[in-house]
Amino acid sequence: MGQDQTKQQIEKGLQLYQSNQTEKALHVWLRVLEKSSDLAGRFRVLGCLVTAHSEMGRYKEMLKFAVIQIDTARALEDADFLLESYLNLARSNEKLCEFPKTISYCKTCLGLPGSRAGAQLGGQVSLSMGNAYLGLSLFQKALESFEKALRYAHNNDDTMLECRVCCSLGSFYAQVKESMKIALQHGDRPLQALCLLCFADIHRSRGDLETAFPRYDSAMSIMTEIGNRLGQVHVLLGVAKCWVARKALDKLSQLKLHCLSEAICRSKGLQRELRAHVVRFHECVEETELYCGLCGESVGEKNSRLQALPCSHIFHLRCLQSNGTRSCPNCRRSSMKPGFV
Repeated sequence: MGQDQTKQQIEKGLQLYQSNQTEKALHVWLRVLEKSSDLAGRFRVLGCLVTAHSEMGRYKEMLKFAVIQIDTARALEDADFLLESYLNLARSNEKLCEFPKTISYCKTCLGLPGSRAGAQLGGQVSLSMGNAYLGLSLFQKALESFEKALRYAHNNDDTMLECRVCCSLGSFYAQVKESMKIALQHGDRPLQALCLLCFADIHRSRGDLETAFPRYDSAMSIMTEIGNRLGQVHVLLGVAKCWVARKALDKLSQLKLHCLSEAICRSKGLQRELRAHVVRFHECVEETELYCGLCGESVGEKNSRLQALPCSHIFHLRCLQSNGTRSCPNCRRSSMKPGFV
């Protein structure tokens, strides 16, 4: 069977498949696979067989044709064909719950040289990897993969991919919710912190920043309590991303952003970035004039308790208590109690 006849038979099978004559379509495609000598045509018909068996729930058959497709792609020595075949192999293993293999094949896809198909299939690779991480209960990695898939969908106006990612996110949210119930029942504080962090990341990825912030605060409290430094870094990164997502930041928001970024860079040993954020933090402090009126130190640089007087001037609580006056040191207005509002 030559190239033209192969193409005609593939189209005939597609017409049968679209008219719900599935078994007839499979028969046509299998005959093409048996008779055709055209490698590109064989690759395409193998893709049709992989998709059909996936939609029919015949996952072992799907895997069998995906393996044959890999061999065909290698014979063709084409990067686009190789990427597509590895993705089909990853999907086949995902359907069979072979999640470590799925992740391995997805990483192979991402490691292939840049190709024309890479921009189109990159989102599907990230989605498949996210589903595999979700199957292994690696929630943080799953969410990161789903976010990458969403970015691909938005950048390429791929509404179908966006719908598939949203379906996976719905399943992800349900699993995290169930994990939170188990953590609360058993008093598992580390798992509670992880679930809260995942909830916060989900809300952030959906653009619901007001709901994300309290979740990050709760996660940070538990992470600090149990001494999980890496978890604290993940929380700080999530909060920083929230502030960046707001785009138009006021001065106070910029202070929070640079303060969080400073903590992240310090924990990761990124000295150049750390210096840049420290400088910008002090610039913001000067621009907003956030200084204690008694000792002259910048507010927020150290973990010190603050006190606002009725006149709205702010001082370190220790400075007011040691000063002992009943009026504001700046404007001399009287306050009810020395150092307290």
